[in-house]
Amino acid sequence: MRDLITEFEESRRRVTAGVLGDGDAHVVELRRRLRAPAADVWDACTDPVRVQRWFLPLSGDLRPGGRYQLEGNAGGSILVCERPHRLALSWEFGDMSPGLVTLELVEADDGSTELVLRHTVADDGHWAQYGPGAVGVGWDLPLAVLAVLVAGGEPPTGAEFMTDPRTPGLMRSSAEAWGDAHRDSGADPGVARDAAAQTSAAYAPQG
Repeated sequence: MRDLITEFEESRRRVTAGVLGDGDAHVVELRRRLRAPAADVWDACTDPVRVQRWFLPLSGDLRPGGRYQLEGNAGGSILVCERPHRLALSWEFGDMSPGLVTLELVEADDGSTELVLRHTVADDGHWAQYGPGAVGVGWDLPLAVLAVLVAGGEPPTGAEFMTDPRTPGLMRSSAEAWGDAHRDSGADPGVARDAAAQTSAAYAPQG
C-alpha cells in the first residue's frame, strides 16, 4: 500500500476546456511517469489479462472499429489504435452523456514512459455536481496500481485495497486534488470546493 500511495502522489492533474460533438466539454487530464518502456506500458493497457490486474475485466472485439466492455463499468468503440503510442475510445456508461478517452505514451531516453490520459466529458448536470473528480478519482487509483505493476512491484489486490483503513483517506485526497485542479483551471473556488466535497462523499462517505 505504501508504494501505491507514493505512486498516487506523483500524478499531475489538469482540467481544460474542450468540445464533444457539437457541445462544450471539459478535459480531465492525468500525467505520470512510468518506470517501463512504452511497448510494455502499451501491452499492460491493451492486453485483457494485464488490464484486469490494474483495472477491470476487459472483453470485446479489441481492434480499431471494434467495441470493448469493462465489466460493471463503461464500454464503447475503439476509435484509434496506434501501437505503442496512442489509443482513443468512446466512453459510454449508463445514462451519462458519452465521453472520449485518449491515452498517449511517450518514451524518454532513459527508457521510462510518460503516460497522458485525457477524459473528455460533457458540460452537463453531472459535471455541475461533481466536477472533474467524478472521473478523475476513478482514474487516479488504477493508474497508480499500473505504475507499481509495470515497475515490477506487487500492489495490493482489489480486496486488500478496499478493506485497507487508509483507502478512504486516499480517495478523499484524490477528490481534493481534483478540486484544486478544477480551481486552477479558472473555476470559481467555491464551486470547485463544493464539487470536490460531493465527489469525496460519493467515493468515501464518512460515518
